[in-house]
Amino acid sequence: MMKKNDLRVKRTNKMIIEAFLRLLETKSMERITIQEIADEAMINRATFYAHFKDKQDLYEHLFHIAIQTFTSILDLEPLMEGNKLKLKRVNRALTQIYQLVAENKAIFITTLDGTSIEFFRKKLKIFLSEKYATIFDRLKITENELEVPIDFITEYITAIFTGTLHWWVTSDTEMTPQQLATLVIKLVGNGHLTVLGIEIEK
Repeated sequence: MMKKNDLRVKRTNKMIIEAFLRLLETKSMERITIQEIADEAMINRATFYAHFKDKQDLYEHLFHIAIQTFTSILDLEPLMEGNKLKLKRVNRALTQIYQLVAENKAIFITTLDGTSIEFFRKKLKIFLSEKYATIFDRLKITENELEVPIDFITEYITAIFTGTLHWWVTSDTEMTPQQLATLVIKLVGNGHLTVLGIEIEK
């Protein structure tokens, strides 16, 4: 059972993050002070420092939350068996990811904004590279006798995924998580993955 102290820590963490996100709607991170964050969260400065080392630590925590959205879903079940992609599992996983993104939209708007998107993309690429390293290692992809570097593939997939996600959270679209998942799978699945030597099981 979670202790009351643990709940209090989580609640305070949430208050600090939400206060920071509200301030980011009108000011750049550089112009926001610790005191402003504390005031907005209705806590004192000492409480802030009990949770985060500084503003940068808080900012990087947003990226940690964003990447956790992917790890929490992708660790549930394997999306591939051998070199065969389980399309139904991918659709289910992507839909769940997009649902979590929608629930934490303010965090993703911040982490996918301006120069932040590059930092997010790099973190996502590292995660995907580590998560699917064994699968990528097995695939020897050639195009006109030129071996395609695995780094190129992860860069390509990450760029498509990050770009479509950025569009979804910043546009006024009414596209649902399920519809977006289906669209992204169509974009990447139709020919792109088969070129990489991956079989698709529908």
